[in-house]
Amino acid sequence: MKPIERRLFLDRFLTYVKYDTQSSEESETYPSTDKQIELSKKLTEELKELGLEEVKMTDFGYVFATLPSNVDWDVPVIGFNSHVDTSPEVSGANVNPIIHENYQGGDIVLPNAEDQVIYYDMNPALHNCIGHDIITTDGTTLLGADDKAGVAEIMGALSYLKENPDIKHGKIRIAFTVDEEVGRGTEKFDVKEFGADFAYTMDGETVGEIEDETFCADTAVVTIRGVNVHPGYAKNKMVNGIKIAADFINRLPEDTMSPETTEGREGYLHPHALKGAVENTEIIFLVRDFTVEGLQEKEKFLQDICDELNKKWAPATTKLEIKESYRNMKYKIDEHPEVVEYAMEAVRRSGIKPHKNLIRGGTDGARLSYEGLPTPNIFTGGHNFHSQKEWISIQDMEKAVETIINLVQIWAEKSK
Repeated sequence: MKPIERRLFLDRFLTYVKYDTQSSEESETYPSTDKQIELSKKLTEELKELGLEEVKMTDFGYVFATLPSNVDWDVPVIGFNSHVDTSPEVSGANVNPIIHENYQGGDIVLPNAEDQVIYYDMNPALHNCIGHDIITTDGTTLLGADDKAGVAEIMGALSYLKENPDIKHGKIRIAFTVDEEVGRGTEKFDVKEFGADFAYTMDGETVGEIEDETFCADTAVVTIRGVNVHPGYAKNKMVNGIKIAADFINRLPEDTMSPETTEGREGYLHPHALKGAVENTEIIFLVRDFTVEGLQEKEKFLQDICDELNKKWAPATTKLEIKESYRNMKYKIDEHPEVVEYAMEAVRRSGIKPHKNLIRGGTDGARLSYEGLPTPNIFTGGHNFHSQKEWISIQDMEKAVETIINLVQIWAEKSK
């Protein structure tokens, strides 16, 4: 393979991060912020300039495009997806990317916020990036590598394929989505219209990782109905819903089953939000596990607490409602093992040792997989997402571009 020139992906990335595309959890519109549309418009124009076909931006801000097959045999249609929005947690306005060339180890102090330090000892991935060129922010914003790195890498791979038509591949479909960071990335996504047989999200982290597993996720809503009377005449009458909520939280285990006490394959119950007053109080829990059975065990635990509190605090009531969010995409991806096998081989051809990993969270690919489009996740090379300490290696981005190119060739080869 000819060398991948940085102009194909790096210049794009440094441009994309300048767009403030922060999504919003409070908004009821779709997309949740109009500013995401500005980057979608730019990507639409760039895809047209590259000569892709069927380029369109939908009313919801999704961008779709097609790179036609250049072989005369049938190959499954392969899709690639990244999201344009950035996290609501940290500002994405006025991003100032800084390139630290030929990184030689040690802590990286971000120049405009000296309290923001990327510590070498706390970032093991930096140990594998000696001699790399590292991109950070100036410390005042996030970088936006999640997921503008994925967007730039897909664009870089498309540019390379257009410039090197001798590389054989089947039909490739592209989707750039909105609102992924607020869990709504596929809310308006029409899998049938997209038309891919298999797909990959470019939204992972450490170089070489292929992620084929996510949490199973539910939202548990605990609704407490207290008994409210005038506090001056409340003796033996008032039942305070806020105190019932405190009793509920106090019954959660201190050393297990929470985000701050779990890792790896351990699930958790996370009291995510609390609101209300004496008469009406609500606790919202995020319930996470890698199996449906694990979810059910945790939800039974919550129901048991509700039953206990209903006895203790009668006539006040405590009710549990479960809302399904998404399921572990591995259940669906395992039905098509070649999707992951080919991705692992693509990483190997890039000169990297591949390794499968799991996501302690969700991804657009989870919902797409359950809508009939098996979609594992591929690394972008980024780290410390959703923070001012976000960073990415240019060399690792190059490997992500190379992996995409290898992957489409493998699908073509295996389909002969």
